[in-house]
Order: sequence, then structure tokens, then C-alpha cells
Amino acid sequence: MLVLCLSAPTVCFANEAVGANTDQKLLGDESDGSRAHPIHLIPLFAENEDGEKGEKISPDDDPLLPFSTRWTCGGCHSYGIISKGLHFNATDPNVAPGRPGQPWILADARTGTQIPLSYRPWPGTFKPEQVGLTAREFTMYFGRHTPGGGAGELETEDPDEIMRDYISGKLEINCLSCHDADPAHNQGECFIQVSRENFRWVSAATCEFASVSGSAKDMPDTYDPFMPEPPEDAKKVPPTITYRKTAFDHENKISFNIVREVPNHRCYFCHSNMDLDKEGAEKWSSDEDIHLTAGLTCVDCHRHGIDHNITRGYKGEASVSTNPLAATSSCEGCHLGEKDSLLPMAGRSGAPVPEHRGIPPVHFERLSCTACHSGPWPREKTILTKTARAHRLGTIGVNKSREALPHIISPVFAQQPNGKIAPHKLLWPSFWATVEDQNVAPIAFTTVTEVIVPVLADANRPTFGDWPELTAEHIAKGLKALAKSVNGVPVYISAGKLYQLDDSGTLCEKEHRSAEPYLWPIGHNVRPAAQSLGVRHCTDCHATDAPFFFGDVAVDSPIVNRRGTVKMVEFLKVRPFYTKAFAFSFVFRPWMKIIALGSCAVLAVVLLLYALKALSCVVKVLTGQD
Repeated sequence: MLVLCLSAPTVCFANEAVGANTDQKLLGDESDGSRAHPIHLIPLFAENEDGEKGEKISPDDDPLLPFSTRWTCGGCHSYGIISKGLHFNATDPNVAPGRPGQPWILADARTGTQIPLSYRPWPGTFKPEQVGLTAREFTMYFGRHTPGGGAGELETEDPDEIMRDYISGKLEINCLSCHDADPAHNQGECFIQVSRENFRWVSAATCEFASVSGSAKDMPDTYDPFMPEPPEDAKKVPPTITYRKTAFDHENKISFNIVREVPNHRCYFCHSNMDLDKEGAEKWSSDEDIHLTAGLTCVDCHRHGIDHNITRGYKGEASVSTNPLAATSSCEGCHLGEKDSLLPMAGRSGAPVPEHRGIPPVHFERLSCTACHSGPWPREKTILTKTARAHRLGTIGVNKSREALPHIISPVFAQQPNGKIAPHKLLWPSFWATVEDQNVAPIAFTTVTEVIVPVLADANRPTFGDWPELTAEHIAKGLKALAKSVNGVPVYISAGKLYQLDDSGTLCEKEHRSAEPYLWPIGHNVRPAAQSLGVRHCTDCHATDAPFFFGDVAVDSPIVNRRGTVKMVEFLKVRPFYTKAFAFSFVFRPWMKIIALGSCAVLAVVLLLYALKALSCVVKVLTGQD
């Protein structure tokens, strides 16, 4: 976990410039072993027009600038080291991608688009630049649910974006997103300020002692936030910050309520899930993860040091992570411990050591722990799930409709690359692209918007954010329109199919790897042992109609006649006939057990009779009767 400064603030800033530009350890980079609550009574520093450390902030400054976490927090904590952490390093091509996780999803009902994006090279995702999004545009779309850094701090060579970056600033790492324990901290301000392009003001806006108004987005390219002048249009308000003067002490220092152990609700802002398994699903109607119910916190398992190299908690993570706790922070690492460890590691944080009585060993070879213990209980048909990052949960004006895009489907039991079956969330990609030599390349989103929105203007489009109702005619019209605007052969990907016009202008469809659904494993919520799969009987999974194998997985698409279902068994990479036959055997297993037990009873009676006869003969011999 982040190790915070415990010493006097004046000492913290002895090596500010050094800490911001070198790898030299600073005062807050290494713990002295104390578990006491750290006190942060520190001055605020702004970034100047050259991107360097500015002057100490006073509430009477003119102009009044937002504080910079790089220069305010970076005096005691190495900002450069922190920026290489898991939440900030996705744009670094030298970082191992690890197990595929939740992507960013660009969704637009007007164009029939939902496409998974990631800067990490996860199979099935696309880089933001492949859909025409610059790092700045990506930040405008998705910076709302990040703690800053990453794409928000990338430099650009586009002259227009350079000018806008000067006005809006970079989206710095907001240390307070996680570590500010003040109850008035408002992470929802991140969405508001990012939508206004007030990147430089985000960290301050989330604090309880500051408020931000105005919009950098409305300012002309000639606007200078460091020498502000009233805009010509009086209706447009420049970004302006106001600090609560009583928050400053006599030395113009601010007291931050900083904690090492991040509270759960800070994690929840970006990592909430809502399973729409019933009408009116609410958080109070479902149980929390059993670990949280037992008193653990998110960071009890997802630990890190100053490098912010957070453990993700999956088996095999140690092979791609330098975090020394990666191996012992998985399900097996906590509950079973490492076999080769010199110390007994099982039962960490009070984790019970499972016995799994009567379960055939093959289950542990073929199934992940989460297959039985995590995610929604499998049903006859998969359900829709909303996530904070995909559906903007926790922000003002969020669409609360159940059918709002993107459509994430769960739980889908599928085989992972390591051969083990685990529950997953699933997204069916739908997007416009070009194809050349079987290689599909998404068309720039701005081009798609300009061309496709007018083409689909007559499609029935629900007002609550669901898919439009597209027909084959709509797709054909869209492809013909795109052919005039793009190089290459335009295609449409949806519902696992690639749609393309043949030489005669007829719409045809075929299989293509780019149309395959994108899946990422479910880790939470973890259910207690009494609610795990198989607790009632083997038929929880092995009945002829058990959802684990034979449930219906929804096929999601804006094309009306392509909506339907496929069987879960298709994602498990097992033979359907064998699976059905094996499940059918469980119908007769009770009879077989009764017959076997009855036969054993008859044999026991026969053996007992013969044993008694033998005993009678022995007695007669011993008594001399024969």
C-alpha cells in the first residue's frame, strides 16, 4: 500500500524537485514500520505555465490556481514511481498485460456500436487509436472513472491538441481518489470536470475544501489560464476555483485526512457491479462479497507498495508481476498456501482452509475456485450486468435503464487459456470496420458518426438507451454509404458475424474471429461455501438442464433477426453430446446407488448366514459333537 509521510511537512518538501524528476527515495516512499494514522498538514503547490512546480498557494492569490498532486504530494512520494502502477501504466507497451480484464467500451446506440477498447494488448480488444481516438479524446470519454494518469498525461504532437492541453492541463494522478478519507470527498466531480475539459482542476474539485466552476471546453484557443482575461462571450465562464479559506492555517497549510488503507467505498466508485437478475434490482437486495461481510477490505487482498503494483489476485499472476505477494494473494494462496513456502501461509487473514470432502479431484484440475464460488448463481438464461466503468455508475445524470448500452452479459462459464473453467462477463462487439486480407480494422468513430447516423435515422430507436432495431436493409445502406467515405471494403461486425456486400450488392454474412465475443473473468462477488455450486448435489452442474452446461447465453445485437441464444457448452470447449450423456447418467445414479446398496445388503446377509454356519461347525468340532 502507499506509504505516506509521517514526519513534519517542512521535512517532506526538502527534496521536492529531486523527487519529481529522479528515482531517489523520498521521505514517504519507505515506511518506518509505524501503523499509526499519518498526519498530512502540508502546503499546496500549483503547476506553472511551464509544467513545473509553481508557487505555494494562498487563498488570496490572483489568479487562484488549482493545486497539483504532482507537486503537492510529489514532495514526499515519488510521483514517477507511482505513475508506473497498475492503475496508470496501461499505456506503457513494456508492461506485461496480465490476464484479460474489463475493457473500456465505446458504445453508441445511434450507430449500433459497442466495441471493447484497451491500451493493453488483450486479445479481442482494440487500441483507442484504432477507432480514431487520441489520448486526449480517450480521456474525455473515460477519464471520469480513472484516478488520473495514464492516457490523461500522454503528450500529443497535434498542434490543436497542444493548445487545448495548455488550457485544460493534464489529468494528473489524483492521489485523493483513493486515499482521501474525508467524508465530503466527491469523486463524482471527476465526471463533471472531465466533461468540461477541466483536467487541471479535477483533483481540487473532488476535495471538500474547494469548488470549481466554469469550463475550459468553452474557452477559445487563445485563452491563458495563468493570465486569465474575461472571455468575449459573457455567457461562457472560464474554469475558476474557490478554496474554503478556513481550511488554511496561519501558514497557509491544509490538513488532509489521508489513509494508507483505502476505504472500500473509494474502490466501489470504479468497481461496482449491478446484476439485473430481477426487476428493480438494488444494492440492498443483494449480498456483498463474503470477504467484505467477514470484515476484510479490498486492500487486504489487493496490496501494493509505493510502486502501486497492485495484486489482481488470480492464479498465475506471479509469473507476470513483480509484487512479492502475487502468489499468496490468489484464492489458493490465501486458503491453501504455497506448497514450497518455508512458512505456513494457509489461512491468511483468517481464511478457512477448505476440505472439499467427497469432491472428485478432477474438479480442481478443470475448474477455477471462482467457478463454484463467484459471481451470480447460473440461471436458465444469462442476465445483463452493469458496471461502474461501462455505465457511468455513481455520476450525475446516469441512465438507470436496465437496457442502457453497453450490454454486458453474465455469468458465462468458459474455458480460460490455462484450461480451467471460470465464470465470465461477456460483450458481443458491434462496430463498423473495413476488411483486407481477413484483417478487420475499425473505422474511425468520427467517420462512423458522420456517415451512419443519417443512414439509421429512420430506425426505431428506444429513448432509454437500448439498441436501435436494425434490419438487413439498414446494414446494407450503411455499408454502401461508408464505401464512399473510407478506403477498403466496409463491413459490419455484430452478433458473432461479419456482414459484407458481395459483388452484386447483396448482403452476406460469415464467421470471423473479430466478431467473437470478448470475455473477462469474474472475481467478485464471492459467495460463501454454503452457496457454492454443488452444495446441494452434483446435479447443480450435471443435470440434463443444468445452466452450468446447458444454460442459454444471450446473443446481443442491434440487428433484430440476429438476437437469440447459444448454449453455454459452446464456451466450455467440451463435446455437447458427451456432456449431455454424462449428465443423463445422473438421472439413473440414484437407482444405481439403491441397486448397489441393495446388492451389498443381500451379499452381506448371505455371507453372514454362511459365517454363522461355519461358526456352528467350528463349535461342534470344539465340543466334540462331531
